[in-house]
Amino acid sequence: MKNKSDIGVFGLGVMGQSLALNLEDNGYRVSVYNRMEGEEKQVIEEFMSHKAVGKQLAGTRSVEEFLSSLQSPRAILLMVSAGPAVDAVINQLKPHLGSGDIIIDGGNSHFEDTQRRFRELENEGIHLVGMGVSGGEEGARFGPSMMPGGSEKAWKTIKPMMESIAAKTADGAPCCGWIGTGGAGHFVKMVHNGIEYGDMQIIAEACQVMSSGLGMSSGEISETFRAWNTGKLNGYLTEITADIFTVNDEDGEPLVDKILDAAGQKGTGRWTVISALELGIPLPVITSAVYSRSFSAFKDLRVEIAKLGKGHSRLDGMNKPETVDTLEQAVIAARLLTLAEGFYLILAASKENGWSIDPVSVAKIWREGCIIRSAMLEDVITAFESGSDIEHLLQDSKYYGEVDRNAEGMKKVTECAAEARIPTPAISSAMNQFNTLSSDRLPANIIQAQRDYFGAHTYERTDRPRGEFFHTEWKK
Repeated sequence: MKNKSDIGVFGLGVMGQSLALNLEDNGYRVSVYNRMEGEEKQVIEEFMSHKAVGKQLAGTRSVEEFLSSLQSPRAILLMVSAGPAVDAVINQLKPHLGSGDIIIDGGNSHFEDTQRRFRELENEGIHLVGMGVSGGEEGARFGPSMMPGGSEKAWKTIKPMMESIAAKTADGAPCCGWIGTGGAGHFVKMVHNGIEYGDMQIIAEACQVMSSGLGMSSGEISETFRAWNTGKLNGYLTEITADIFTVNDEDGEPLVDKILDAAGQKGTGRWTVISALELGIPLPVITSAVYSRSFSAFKDLRVEIAKLGKGHSRLDGMNKPETVDTLEQAVIAARLLTLAEGFYLILAASKENGWSIDPVSVAKIWREGCIIRSAMLEDVITAFESGSDIEHLLQDSKYYGEVDRNAEGMKKVTECAAEARIPTPAISSAMNQFNTLSSDRLPANIIQAQRDYFGAHTYERTDRPRGEFFHTEWKK
C-alpha cells in the first residue's frame, strides 16, 4: 500500500467506528477491519460506503491486508467484546506481528486478563496497552476519557495519537494519562464503572422518592435535575436524567414510565465488588447498586411478593420543596462517599500490585469525556493535592466537612423512604458507611467474643498492645 496507515482499528462495532472516525478527524490515516464471518462481513462494507466516504480510512478484507497496510511499528486498536474474543483476536494477529508492534485493547477487559496478556506478549516482544475507554458512542466519536496501562514504552509511542482524540478540559488538558503497568488501566476503568453503578442507583432512588413519595410529575423531576445541574451535582448523569424525563411516548405519556424496571449489567460492577472483597476493601454503595440491579432482574418474583404487601405510599404532609432540598443533600453526600470508596479501592489495588497509581491523575482524566464526570471530582483533586498523605478521602477535613454538611439529608431521606416503603439501598448504605467510618468504636468486640466462644479464635484487648492475643473459657 502506497500510503500506510498510522493505526489500525480491529472491530467495527459502535465504539470501534466512532474511534476510527475520531482518529481520522485528528489527522491520522486509519485502517479498519472487522471479523469476516457471517453477517459481520457486511459491517465493513456498510461503514466504508457511508460513514467513511471521503475520509482517510482504508477498509481491509483480511488480517494480512489489514496488517500490511500499517506503518511500522504497527499500532492496532482492538475494539472487541471482553473475554475469549480478545484472546481469539490476539491469537489471530500474533503470527503476523513482529517485535515492537503494539496491541491496544480498548474494550472492558478484566484487569487480570490484561495482566496475563501483557506478560505473555512481552515475552514475545509484542507490546500490550490495556486502555479503558469511557464516554459511550458520543465520547468515542468526539472525545472520550481514556485510561491506558500496560507497556509504558508502547504508551510513549502512541501517546500523541491518544491525547489528540481524548476529551479536553476547559484549559485544554487531555483526559487521557498513563495509569500504570500491567492491568492498571483496565482496573481503573473497572472502578470507574463501579462508581457509575453507584451514582446511577443513587439518582434512581432519588427519582423514585420524587415520583412515588412526593407525586412529582416527569416535568417537575426534570426541572429539579436541571436545577441540581447548576450546583454541586453538576455532571453528565445529572444532565441526562433531566433529559430523560422530558421524552414522551407516542401517546404523550412519559416514556421512562413505560420502560421495564429490570436493569441490565455487563459485569464491570460485579468485578469491582469481587476485587474489593478479595482486597478486603468495603464498597457499601457500589455493592448495593450491583445487588439492586440483580433484584431488578427478578421482576416476576417481585410482582408476586408485592401482592402480599401494601406497596409504596405517599409522603403525605411532607413539604415538597423542603423534601427536594433534603434529597439534593442526600444525593450529594452519597455520591461523594461513592467516589471515596472507589478511590480507596484504587489505592489499595495499586499498593497490592505495585502500580503506583496517582489518584490526582485519575480524577483529572475523569473530569471530561467519561460517564461519571462531575463537579465533585474537583473535591477529589483538592483533597489529594492538599499535601497530606491520605489513603481515604474522608481523612481530608474539607472533604469530610462537605459530606458531613449533607449527611442529615441521607438520614432524613432514609427515614421518610422507609416510612413510605420505598427502597433506598444505596443512599442508606452511604449513610451507614459514613456513620461507620466516623465511629471510633464499633460492636466488632461482640463479634470477636462470639468467635472466641465457639471457635477459640482469640481476641486483642484495648488495654494491651496490638498484636497480643487472648482466649477465654466463656462458659462457666
